[in-house]
Amino acid sequence: MSADHAAPAPQKAEIFGVCRRLGDDFGFHPNILRVALAIGLVWSIEGVAFAYAAMGVIVLLSRMLAPEPGRAPVSEVNSATTYAPATEQNNAPAPPLSRAA
Repeated sequence: MSADHAAPAPQKAEIFGVCRRLGDDFGFHPNILRVALAIGLVWSIEGVAFAYAAMGVIVLLSRMLAPEPGRAPVSEVNSATTYAPATEQNNAPAPPLSRAA
């Protein structure tokens, strides 16, 4: 790695991001859906796979029909990513904290 570029933050592993996107859309924590799918595996692997695939199709269609405003496609984000040179980092000391009365 060169000294000019900082390493990007690691991304969390996702299969297709279906649970996260549904959680974002409907306002619940994605782990709730993940746990429900994991519990469903006890009874029917095929049923959970079908349900996950159906949710994936729903998410795909919703993103195609109504993309999130202000988000650029991945190819544009990756090509436009620039990093500040190491010489332009802010190495100034932090200002002192004010004391409460």
